[in-house]
Amino acid sequence: MGQFAVSGKQFTYDGKPVQLISGAIHYFRIVPEYWRDRLLKLKACGLNTVETYVAWNVHEPNEGQFNFSGQVDLVRFIEIAGELGLYVIVRPSPYICAEWEFGGLPAWLLSEPDMKLRCYHKPFLDKVDAYYDVLLPILKPLLCTNGGPIIAMQIENEYGSYGNDKRYLEYLKDGMIRRGVDVLLFTSDGPTDVMLQGGMVDGVLATVNFGSRTEESFSKLLEYQPDKPLMCMEYWNGWFDHWGEEHHTRDAKDAAAVLDDMLKIGASVNFYMFHGGTNFGFYSGANYGGFYEPTVTSYDYDSALSENGELTEKYYAFREVIGKYAEVDESILPEPIRKKAYGRIPLTARAELFDSLSLLSRPVERTCPEPMEKLGQNYGFILYTTRVSGPREKASLILQEVHDRALVFLDGEYKGVLERWDKESKVELEIPKEGAELSILVENMGRVNYGPKLKDYKGITEAVRLGYQALYHWTIHTLPLDDLSPLKFQESGPVSEKPVFNRGTFQVEKAADTFLDMSGWTKGVAYINGFNLGRYWKRGPQQTLYIPGPLLKEGENEIVIFELHGTDEAAVTLTDRPNLGQKA
Repeated sequence: MGQFAVSGKQFTYDGKPVQLISGAIHYFRIVPEYWRDRLLKLKACGLNTVETYVAWNVHEPNEGQFNFSGQVDLVRFIEIAGELGLYVIVRPSPYICAEWEFGGLPAWLLSEPDMKLRCYHKPFLDKVDAYYDVLLPILKPLLCTNGGPIIAMQIENEYGSYGNDKRYLEYLKDGMIRRGVDVLLFTSDGPTDVMLQGGMVDGVLATVNFGSRTEESFSKLLEYQPDKPLMCMEYWNGWFDHWGEEHHTRDAKDAAAVLDDMLKIGASVNFYMFHGGTNFGFYSGANYGGFYEPTVTSYDYDSALSENGELTEKYYAFREVIGKYAEVDESILPEPIRKKAYGRIPLTARAELFDSLSLLSRPVERTCPEPMEKLGQNYGFILYTTRVSGPREKASLILQEVHDRALVFLDGEYKGVLERWDKESKVELEIPKEGAELSILVENMGRVNYGPKLKDYKGITEAVRLGYQALYHWTIHTLPLDDLSPLKFQESGPVSEKPVFNRGTFQVEKAADTFLDMSGWTKGVAYINGFNLGRYWKRGPQQTLYIPGPLLKEGENEIVIFELHGTDEAAVTLTDRPNLGQKA
């Protein structure tokens, strides 16, 4: 039994003053076999606390079907932290942002007509309540008041950047308390008037998020909360990447200096991130700052621990600063994790998507195109097919709206791509006298995770027109690609521009971390032993996909590459070093 509390301008634990030096590690971005390794490295840097979001969509992937096992065994992650003597901060908001798909909200919310998100809307709150009825009783025994390591929990997340519905925030607060959450509750927002006014809750500790200008940021918080401890809940010591950008980095000395500014005035801090991990599968999100910007698979974040858990220059710089204010025990550092270059692997078998539709999906007929969510699909791809009469002169194919990237085929022949973010992209079609079959394969590249475009349906969300004429009567195949076992592979034939699953195998004597080099490939998704590693794309910046050793097995291992456009050579290379792209 313990009590973490606010006492004037200090935090206390069982009455003794404590300065929180915390780091964010998201259990759902790391294979569970490495949780202890990452947490030990955090503690060895002098930190006394670990913070994690709780992503709703990984725990309730389909409504009413809950999962708290394997890579999303939240309880075990917290227990390991407790075993290592770390405090734990949990941020279990319905919404987390985190550059995570849909900000952690489950995609099935969008199947509800007129669903309103992140506000006092009863249909939304009913879903949150059903989720909290399962989640919060799981966390309750882990609260410090019950002898566990959880010292504080968050209400919503950076809500002042989104709205001002205080009734909604109070509802969440009361719901947590009603279900037995009796630890310190807090909010976190940007250090501005608008954000603090929108996000603060009466009787709840406010914290602020920033990456620089410590004095200015804390001064703004003090205007609204003058007699409470100062805490930066998200110290942005690095940054994330979008496809098509350069890889973001931040100078280690600069980041360490800002940390020093906070610790020397007695403020508490939580690194965002201390270890970023990976957006495995289809879980990378997107931003919308005037146009759609999808996030890459790696969530390295240029943080203290690299994507694959290595100590970086920032780690050593942070440890030196922390050593001025807290005890640092380097002796507990675990042994480095082994890496191996397994070399070149030919992909000698293939299965074309269009030949495999009956194995992967059961088609439905609709008068108008419908988005994934209306058809019970969360992630992946969706294929729309219709027959167009002819002859027709050349005309532009118009998709209103496409979310997010559409490959167009006429009688099976690739005609071009239409991209949500590229308003100049154009595909023109000429229909022969006998008519033609039009197929549109749409890729969901991640729902928006931040800002006013959060309600982000995927697929073709409105009409399809050829010239001025709308096209009706569609056959639709949902393609979540969460199980590739039904595919029938054949020996590789000639490379084509059609979407193809390419398969190869390799032998492993002893599993080690490795990196899948996608040089020569264009765009698609990679799988190792059935596990979805995430998206790759020639445009970068990321060029390799991280394969943690625990995903491999002794003996034969399988790689499947779902390539949308084609490759120079049907082979990949497993190397022992990552390539996240040119540094910005």
